Parts: sequence; C-alpha cells; structure tokens
Amino acid sequence: MDLIFWRHAETTEAEDGQADADRPLTARGERQAARMAHWLERQLPESTKVLCCPSVRAEQTVIPLGRKYKLREELSPNACIEDVLALAQWPLNKHSVLLVTHQPLIGEIISQLMHIQLPELVVKKGSVWWLRSRFKDEKPQTMLVTVQTPELL
Repeated sequence: MDLIFWRHAETTEAEDGQADADRPLTARGERQAARMAHWLERQLPESTKVLCCPSVRAEQTVIPLGRKYKLREELSPNACIEDVLALAQWPLNKHSVLLVTHQPLIGEIISQLMHIQLPELVVKKGSVWWLRSRFKDEKPQTMLVTVQTPELL
C-alpha cells in the first residue's frame, strides 16, 4: 500500500474573528498547489483514493489535482493518529491513498510509521511525503518512497 501525505500549501494569516479552518491559500500557495498537483497527476495510480481535511486551505490545495476527493473530519488539525491510519486502512489497503492535511499531524504520523524519534518532524507547506508498506518475512515494513516540495518542481 502507498500512503501519500500532502501538506496544504501556504496560507494567509487569520484575520480578526476568522476561524482557523477558513483561512485560504495565498497567491504563492495557489502556485505551490498547482505545481504539486501537476507532479502528482503524473505519479499517482488511477485508483488512488483522495481524502482531504475539510478546511478551506486543504481543499484549495487538492482542487488543482482535478480528481474526485472526499472531505473527512478525521484529517482535521487535531486528529488522532490512530483514526487517520484507520481511515486510510494502513497498511492493508489494496489502493493507494492520498491524504491532504496539516502539520504537526503529518509529521507525527510519519515519525510513528518510520520509527523516527525526534521531538517534531517538520513537513514543509505544500510538500508530499510518499510512504509504502510491505511485508518482508511476514513482518511489516514502512519505506520512504520520496519527498517532494513544490519549489523543486
């Protein structure tokens, strides 16, 4: 199974009284999302399931991909790692899953799956981290396939 994390692109600062979930992308964030979407479109299998946090910035990040996606509360900023992994059906799902969500959630999940012992794994805005599960000698393994940032595309 491939589990792909896409952190939302650069966002505006919250205005007075604006809810965090309502913050939109900046013009730079829109360009980041478009570049990454173009790269992902060439890389993702057709059967990839796309799941997105219902925040404005996450949805604006995924829209340029041009694929059907589902909004899922389990991907909100304060989500629980176990709930996200259950949603993705990690590591047994037969399909690839793309999750569009937030930091520090992405860093926490990657740290757990890769057994990285850092106080905080920072994931750059707009970037993609692609993990793959496999079983070797009947033991589960997690491999890092690639990390991509919009600035390097």
